[in-house]
Amino acid sequence: MKKVITYGTYDLFHEGHYKLLERAKALGDYLIVGVTTEHFDEARGKVNVVDPLLERVENVRKTGFADEIIVEDHEGQKVEDIQKYGVDVFVLGSDWKGHYDYLKKYCEVVYLERTANISSTMIRKEKFPIVRLGIVGTGRIAPRFISEAKYVSGLEIECAYNPEEESSKRFQQEEGIEVYSDDMEEFWKRTDAIYIGSPNETHYAYAKAALEHGKHVLSEKPLAFTHKETMELYHMAKEKGLVLMEAIKTAYCPGFQQLINVAKSGKIGEIRDIEACYTRLAAIGSRERTDAKYGGAFLEFAPYTLLPIFKLFGTNYSDVQIDSILGDDGIDLYTKIQLRYADGMATAKMGVGVKSEGELVMAGTEGYILAPSPWWLTHKFEVRREDPTDIEHFEPSFQGDGLRYEISEFVGKINGTGRKDYKLTEEESIAMSRIVELFMSKRSGERMK
Repeated sequence: MKKVITYGTYDLFHEGHYKLLERAKALGDYLIVGVTTEHFDEARGKVNVVDPLLERVENVRKTGFADEIIVEDHEGQKVEDIQKYGVDVFVLGSDWKGHYDYLKKYCEVVYLERTANISSTMIRKEKFPIVRLGIVGTGRIAPRFISEAKYVSGLEIECAYNPEEESSKRFQQEEGIEVYSDDMEEFWKRTDAIYIGSPNETHYAYAKAALEHGKHVLSEKPLAFTHKETMELYHMAKEKGLVLMEAIKTAYCPGFQQLINVAKSGKIGEIRDIEACYTRLAAIGSRERTDAKYGGAFLEFAPYTLLPIFKLFGTNYSDVQIDSILGDDGIDLYTKIQLRYADGMATAKMGVGVKSEGELVMAGTEGYILAPSPWWLTHKFEVRREDPTDIEHFEPSFQGDGLRYEISEFVGKINGTGRKDYKLTEEESIAMSRIVELFMSKRSGERMK
């Protein structure tokens, strides 16, 4: 008897789960299905499981494909189970391709290709419908987004759009997702929501078009280059009852939320100064180093460095000054933003051609908080005081590269499970747009000289 084993969360059970179990069963005579516990899902980075374990097990049982159902609750169990049950074939979906190749020493490993165009026939729960998501742009962030999205329940990446035909074909072949390059109307029909990961200068137009078509929008920063356009998008989203989110992933990371809460708790007294720095030496031929109009340090990193400042000092600054070190082609290799408040001051520094220590320092009347690079992912931070031995260490949970947290927030808001909008507020996003507009105006003036 040929034994097959597969694993999954099977949350918000839908047609995609059904098809995968059906195909797994066809690979042998006896199918064992492992269903993960909530605790194990959390440990491996699954961020928003909705259905309880018993309901997920029951949904698998109802398919009739599983000869035996087991519970997966710890790391390393797959090796144990394969040996314990005498498994011949281990199978998972192709979105995990290569991840479990280490099991080949124990049995055959099969990755089943994604079943195309299943979303239209998905079994949708009345309370939590599966969100069909389309990706606009197939650049370097899109594969990362797809990889992180598999850790988020209630989401199916349906298709993508890129007007450049060659890039579209390559992405479709690599990711196994249908990509449109000319028929955008068909793209809109197949989606409930979109993620915009296209070049900076296209965000506003795509976001506006999506909202006009009744689609929820998660857009990379900046949403737009002007305050007026940003206000327009938020107003349109409100009028249509749609979710509009700016994808500044730091805002949605649990560690960053803890960092801000500790800062607000009074542990370091009254906060008087904030310094946030984010630099990365971009490749010479990269967009950041070659696009004099839409590249550079500011547009790449400014939203991250402004985020903790707005979170702690608010958006009503009294003065702002922006200074840049420019390359020969006019790109800002290094930019410094200085903000003045009634009771404090702040500095945001960013670079693509100048490297600095990427720290976040919050200085208070009774101590300071130090978050080392990469603080924008917030793996750890410390509270320090006058006594050099008095240090509190914090190491919050963090999984993946942070994208899963913003994706989870997006899906939660669409399904109404997201709470009050506090991680990145509309007010904060609009305040950033004012500084973006100021920078773009300054950049335009410098180019004309």
